[in-house]
Amino acid sequence: MYVLKHGIKKDPVRRWALPDRVFFGHGACAILAGAYLARPPIAGFHAERIVPAEDFAGNHIYVTDGVLAFDYHGYSLRDRLLSHHRKGWSGRYEGWDCTIESVDFDLLDTADLNRNKMLGPDQYLHDPVVWARRFIERIDHAAT
Repeated sequence: MYVLKHGIKKDPVRRWALPDRVFFGHGACAILAGAYLARPPIAGFHAERIVPAEDFAGNHIYVTDGVLAFDYHGYSLRDRLLSHHRKGWSGRYEGWDCTIESVDFDLLDTADLNRNKMLGPDQYLHDPVVWARRFIERIDHAAT
């Protein structure tokens, strides 16, 4: 789990300068998941969302087929991704808990993302969908 310095997420230039995994791990996970689903390199995946208990940070969106998951880490077992996420956040915040939900909104639509308290593609300094597609293209999907 990456921890950003204060103010980076609110500064479009500094946010855009982050490395791939930090960028997609801190707010742009929905864009990465949306880009994956728009041009799926492996069929059968859908998006899920980790929703923290009220007043906690730690929202995260990834794609999964129920066994494998894909996010800014690349591919992993879904259970391992969830365990890693839970361990990281609960270690930082006492009482942290979450639920897992299927995503039922368009992950590349700004209005849908804003309704779910996330930035849409046109609210970044440049086009994050292009960045997400380049990130996805560098992955060896056949090796999963």
